[in-house]
Amino acid sequence: MFFKMALRNIWKNRRRSIATISAVAVGYMGLALFAGYIESTRAGLAEQSIIGERLGHLTLVKIGYFSAGKIDPEKFIFSNDEIDTLKQELNGDKDIELISPRLDLSGLVSNGKVSTIYTTEGISAEDLVKLRGKYADLPGKLDPSNPAATAMGEELATILGLKQGETAVITGTTASGLMNALDIEVGEVFNTGSAGTNDKFILMSLDLAQRLYDVQGAHRIVLKLADKAMTESKRKELEEKLASRGMPIEIKTWNELSMFYNQVMGMLESMFGFLFMLVMVVVGMSIFNTMGMSVMERTREIGTLRSLGMQRGEVVKLFRVEGMLLAIVGCLLGMVMTAANTLSAELMNVTYVPPGSTEAVPLSFLHLPENIVFYFGILVLIGMSASWVPAEKAAKMPVVDALGHV
Repeated sequence: MFFKMALRNIWKNRRRSIATISAVAVGYMGLALFAGYIESTRAGLAEQSIIGERLGHLTLVKIGYFSAGKIDPEKFIFSNDEIDTLKQELNGDKDIELISPRLDLSGLVSNGKVSTIYTTEGISAEDLVKLRGKYADLPGKLDPSNPAATAMGEELATILGLKQGETAVITGTTASGLMNALDIEVGEVFNTGSAGTNDKFILMSLDLAQRLYDVQGAHRIVLKLADKAMTESKRKELEEKLASRGMPIEIKTWNELSMFYNQVMGMLESMFGFLFMLVMVVVGMSIFNTMGMSVMERTREIGTLRSLGMQRGEVVKLFRVEGMLLAIVGCLLGMVMTAANTLSAELMNVTYVPPGSTEAVPLSFLHLPENIVFYFGILVLIGMSASWVPAEKAAKMPVVDALGHV
């Protein structure tokens, strides 16, 4: 009975109802699309951090490396024997797909006439292929048969006027503080995808980095896991395991190390929080206004229903059902609009250049089932709550006054 009466009242005031339903639909669509964009961005940035930035899932360092490693780098280097010991401890773990030692260096690179700063990471060509997986053939590869060949950032190569196959000289400080220099070959020129690194990054083999740094070892050991979802649990497991073996190791996850990931996601989540509050206010006020106007127009009707025996609680329930139905219909329409916009973006191949990036990326949306259900539920709850005050006002009205209302 309540649903039938609510539907009739909604239809009777259809112009106002359509305006309210439209507000709910647009609000739902805005939340769903922005949340879908955030989830798509989160997934893309995670992959970029794990594979593009070569962070893997977990990074093992000696305790104190991140706080004091630049002051006394030699103190925090894993020797080859220590690396072999760690590999023996980790090789039997079926969840670990890759154990990759790394060296991080910086210095000056010169073409003989022009010099500029560079940063580099030393990684074996084989480890890079395993880390990249299905992206192994993308630009930025290392040649396992030529340890002197490097992969150079596109803008850095432009600054130095270097092309593939040409040579340059890199200088850097060894672990003991002396200067060292090596000849390198530009094996590949590639776009790093980041404006912050494209003009200074060189990727080189671990062997070449060790020669430049004059050590046999690595600053850190990167692990790639079989499943990203186990990152945090595996971190805790390995910390306990290695500590029990007398190897106190500091372990960082990829999202702790990726500054770009944290900055972008922090900004997007703050913007979404503002949008969420705005939508809640707009939807709530729209339904509140609709129900308030409905109470004013239906005062005599309410008095008639009360005189026929309808209790105050039932009057409140009637209006709350109306608010709920307006929100439900609005959310269903919002779902259709969300699907239409998502499909349109894919078919039109809409692209944009994100902040800090050097390449355009497709605009995509990743709609998680839990998000769809949550926004539906919260908007319906807002609809029922917004109709509560007008409903209480209608229920408390004296029957005689209501019947005599003009």
